[in-house]
Amino acid sequence: MVSTLRTTGPARPAETFDTLNPATSEVIATFGVFGADDVAEVVEHAHQAASWWAGLSWKDRQARLLAWKSHITRYIGRLAELVHTETGKPLADAQLEILLAIVHIDWAARHARRVLRPRRVRSGLVAINQAATVEYQPLGVVGVIGPWNYPVFTPMGSIAYALAAGNAVVFKPSELTPAVGAWLVSSFGEVVPEAPVLQLVTGAGPTGECLARSAVNKIAFTGSAATAKKVMAACAENLTPMVAECGGKDALVVGADADLDAAADAAAWGALSNAGQTCVGIERVYVAEDVYHSFLEKLADRMAEVRPGEDREADYGPMTLPGQIDVVERHIADALARGGRSLVGGLASIRKPFVGPVLLTEVPEESRAVTDETFGPTVTVTRVADLTEGVRLANHSRYGLGASVFARNKKAAMAAARSLRSGMTAVNSVISFASVPALPFGGSGDSGFGRIHGADGLREFARPKSITRQRMKPPVNLTSFTRTDQDMRKILSLATMLHGRRYR
Repeated sequence: MVSTLRTTGPARPAETFDTLNPATSEVIATFGVFGADDVAEVVEHAHQAASWWAGLSWKDRQARLLAWKSHITRYIGRLAELVHTETGKPLADAQLEILLAIVHIDWAARHARRVLRPRRVRSGLVAINQAATVEYQPLGVVGVIGPWNYPVFTPMGSIAYALAAGNAVVFKPSELTPAVGAWLVSSFGEVVPEAPVLQLVTGAGPTGECLARSAVNKIAFTGSAATAKKVMAACAENLTPMVAECGGKDALVVGADADLDAAADAAAWGALSNAGQTCVGIERVYVAEDVYHSFLEKLADRMAEVRPGEDREADYGPMTLPGQIDVVERHIADALARGGRSLVGGLASIRKPFVGPVLLTEVPEESRAVTDETFGPTVTVTRVADLTEGVRLANHSRYGLGASVFARNKKAAMAAARSLRSGMTAVNSVISFASVPALPFGGSGDSGFGRIHGADGLREFARPKSITRQRMKPPVNLTSFTRTDQDMRKILSLATMLHGRRYR
């Protein structure tokens, strides 16, 4: 009976596109461009599979997700090679990304029941005769539109949590990394062959638009704020809810008492890893003036040693999205034209498809290198009076995704972390919050809305259901036409006694 749900999906679309190695421009594979009818057929199959998947017990879903996790772990070498080939990032970075995804699958699978199971809540005196419960039911089918910079880890923050919450998923990977997306979907199908619970659609922006306009019950999107607005407009036609994880202009604030070696090392990694193509990467650094020159020297030394390239010894790879190189070039040029100085690299660092490390100082706050997401291996460093001014300037941004603080004084560091207008903040490290599955991940402003990861991420892909059950006759029946004036006097007297007192 269950096996009849298994489907290979729609026929291969007639129109195709190639995925390329960004370092060599070699063709990796060819994929079909899914149009509206293709996407609709996949979503229809997903709804059938969703009924079966939601009908499984928590234990059965957990077992299947953990089996998928084990499969990915056993074949991490193959997947990492594919990520390396399709994005250009170093093999070790690809492996690290996959390891983080594995940790998140494990957490979602093991904690879904605890987070989403029915629970009793207090009814209160007015409804003392009612037993009240809240539970979280699956939405049905979740459409996931993934990015190219972290093609395993980032979409898994939606895919794994949506699956753990009992939903089927239709995954549209970036058109730059469809082979990675196809591998993930295929691997899930190997461990869950009964029904097409996780399916693939491929193509560029129009395919994502078709998915947003389809009969999915929610969209999880990762990408730029500009594209998110287009996806939201498509979702609005059917009032389809959406979670959006967009870009960032993350800042690192360095206090006068910070461990400068650790701060410089973290800043270099946060700015340059994955060629700076990280939404929570470090693009701005604000340093207390007492340690400004010392920090700058240490950071310059570290960045000067970092080298991009295609070879296995390179520290990071090419720009995966060719057009992003033009953005990086414009930001560097604007910073220099406004009086900024280049301490490491500069416009000469751009050697397509690679961009060498660029360290900019004395860059005005109105420069595009400070206000706009660069998404490349560049960073600006600005002198500030102290942590307080650093936080103020860090918050002067339309983005609000991640941030970092370096300071030895725990109280001051935590105060700064709480004051930063970001969804996540790391103290004395960078991007570490992404490695903690229990922590929600997301931003505000142009960085998006909603949360993935953790308990909030599980609830993001579930529908709250409230239930009251009358367990005894009410002492005063307020919801009846038999209600009397005496009944109202009693309840108003009780309300006055409970809520009418003045509080100082």
